[in-house]
Amino acid sequence: MTMLLLLSTATYAQRSVTQFLGIPVDGSKSEMVQKLKEKGFQCHSADGFFTGEINGTEVFLSIETNKDKVWRIVLSEKEYANGEDVRLRFNKLCERFKNDPKYLSVRECTIPDGEDVFHEISVNQKRYMADFYQEPAVLDSIGITQKVQDYMTANYTQEQREHPTDEIKAKMIQLSIQYLLEDYSKRSVRFMISGSNGRYYIIMFYENGYNQAKDEDVWEQYT
Repeated sequence: MTMLLLLSTATYAQRSVTQFLGIPVDGSKSEMVQKLKEKGFQCHSADGFFTGEINGTEVFLSIETNKDKVWRIVLSEKEYANGEDVRLRFNKLCERFKNDPKYLSVRECTIPDGEDVFHEISVNQKRYMADFYQEPAVLDSIGITQKVQDYMTANYTQEQREHPTDEIKAKMIQLSIQYLLEDYSKRSVRFMISGSNGRYYIIMFYENGYNQAKDEDVWEQYT
């Protein structure tokens, strides 16, 4: 499987997960509560409701779990803004993440100059959302390689695997890229505009997809 060198210059067994302020989004809620306190966040309830500051912005913070494993940190801006101000805030975040080499941009997210956010949200029910992936500290290339090998074993003979045609080689590369993107998607950082009636704010999500429930809707409860 030498083609899998496309994925990594080395092979690691360790899994890399999403980081929030250097804290892995993983483990138990009690562990996360303690780590957030050490970062200066103020805890206001036993269920993990915090307040604090991120990049000069005052935020509310909550911890979401699945089977007692932390899978998401949610940040909500304290301060409301009108449509134009929240557009500028949203675009500033988009540019910061796009220019950070630790993140992979999934799609263009900036809102064009002159776009009426209030009208688009209130009349056209438009949703302003952005998705980024954190670069892995350690690429799970063992897992990716194993998935490709399992597929090849199930679908091709030993002779075909040992002496692959150009078509089979292309399939191996396609699978490698597919599984690589799936690996990246487990470390997502998302944000969106929420609110109504001209009072808007931005919500951010730092997510560990390995701990996420399969049927979890990452946006719906916040819209």
